[in-house]
Amino acid sequence: MAQPSPLTPHALDCLRQAGRVASEVRDAGARLIVAGARVRDVCVTVEEEIARHGAGCAFPVQSSRNDVAAHYCPSPAEETRYAEGDLAKLDIGVHVDGWVVDTAVTVNVGDLPRHRRFVDAARAALEAAIAAVAPEAEIRRVSEAIESTVRGFGLHAVRSLCGHGVGRWQVHGPPPIPNAADLAGGRLRAGAVVAIEPFVTDGPGVVAEHGDPQVFRLDPRREPAEGPDPEALAAVRAFHGLPFARRQLAAYAGPRLEGLLRWLGEEGRLMSYAPLRETAGHAVAQAEHTVYVGPGGVEVLTR
Repeated sequence: MAQPSPLTPHALDCLRQAGRVASEVRDAGARLIVAGARVRDVCVTVEEEIARHGAGCAFPVQSSRNDVAAHYCPSPAEETRYAEGDLAKLDIGVHVDGWVVDTAVTVNVGDLPRHRRFVDAARAALEAAIAAVAPEAEIRRVSEAIESTVRGFGLHAVRSLCGHGVGRWQVHGPPPIPNAADLAGGRLRAGAVVAIEPFVTDGPGVVAEHGDPQVFRLDPRREPAEGPDPEALAAVRAFHGLPFARRQLAAYAGPRLEGLLRWLGEEGRLMSYAPLRETAGHAVAQAEHTVYVGPGGVEVLTR
């Protein structure tokens, strides 16, 4: 694996600022997740807070519940509300000048005793993984820390989801940080910025797409020079290749936006991300921080 390019002081400043914003809005957003609250309202409020802090969304705020592990993004008109007993994930990406951090937390709505170990296991696995991070550390060691910690709670790590590198205008990049040791390889190089995200369940630990996508991404390497709706296309291109949701393009809602998304899909230029559900229907919890593997030590940017 190639050595990461050294981060400039500006890049590191941006990452730290993004991390501070992400930490604050994550914790504030988690407090909004209560029985009866509308999922869409929580996501939109967090997005508005990111903007109020002078940062941008690295991807639309998502809140997956129960057996849906990730990528659940409320549609613009969705009325779904949290209920007591939900295991509600809140997944947030923030960027400053394109430099991305990624963080997540799980809320046990109603504090049901049977769900406490899920939340505790995800948190503990994340801390164990961070403790294993160091320049030149084998990624397998980080994955082993996740897997063994989760097993200690009588749960399983979700094998088909993993942590990942982040970069400028990039949410998912190398190296992968698997939640299972047998899937891991390579080392963490000095200068790397990685999102570590244990997912835990009492099921088999495999997820698959389920339902309609609300999150999309235009590959910047395949951006069309022109399209059927230049104004709407310019709005999509303004995300710089970061994921976006329908609700972030409310000015073009309806036939304009749907026509553009359909055209981009037919042209093979659009990626879509459907919700990811645990295939056996078991509940999933998640915890996530973005970490800078600095030459002088490890820095948790989203603490």
